[in-house]
Amino acid sequence: MELLWPSLALIALVTVLFFAERRYPAAVGRLEENVLSLLLAAITFVSFTQVIARYGFNSGWQGALEFTRIAFAWLILFGMSYGVKNGIHLGVDAFVRLMPKPAFRIAAIFAALCTFLYAFLLLYAGWLAWLGADVSTNWRQTGAIGYWTFMFDRGTGLDDLRYPMWMQENFGLQDRVQRWVAYLMLPVGLALLAFRALQGVIAIYRGERELIIAGHEAEDLVSENRDALKE
Repeated sequence: MELLWPSLALIALVTVLFFAERRYPAAVGRLEENVLSLLLAAITFVSFTQVIARYGFNSGWQGALEFTRIAFAWLILFGMSYGVKNGIHLGVDAFVRLMPKPAFRIAAIFAALCTFLYAFLLLYAGWLAWLGADVSTNWRQTGAIGYWTFMFDRGTGLDDLRYPMWMQENFGLQDRVQRWVAYLMLPVGLALLAFRALQGVIAIYRGERELIIAGHEAEDLVSENRDALKE
């Protein structure tokens, strides 16, 4: 029961995202880009101001390092599903592209399915028991959902990151920001990765895309600058 409500919340999140994307695909894409942009801007701003404060005024924000570390983790966890959605993850596909078209398609589906299983395994490992694996029955050891729920129940605070005084006084918050707040993106990011990977499986099966990885930076740069070299 401890894992039920966070699991239902993640299912609701993915469901809302699915229907919202079907109706407003451009808006959902902009929302994802804005989230990534805000995280990157926050990391840059805090790091820059921290350097100025430390070397210019011998001062600084005590929680700056912890904030940037958490924000960078959020950037990665949220960005990995965005990368799968847009096919911008780098990958080695030289071997699979030598395969006949039917075998290439099977390999692409298998790779997307492995990505889904990887995300689902990290999200909740208890399902391995259905396959006969020896999985601990302790809910605290069942992946990101169990770990986040454990932190939520304990309410442990972070080391340096603290709520502003006005929030503590007006909302009755504890001094330090709870770890479950910082770790919230862990189950959310893995749920989004699983969702995007499953979308990739379906899209490859339908022939709507080739692979879930399609980033070829070297080829793209050569193609973009081919005419410039002639000039």
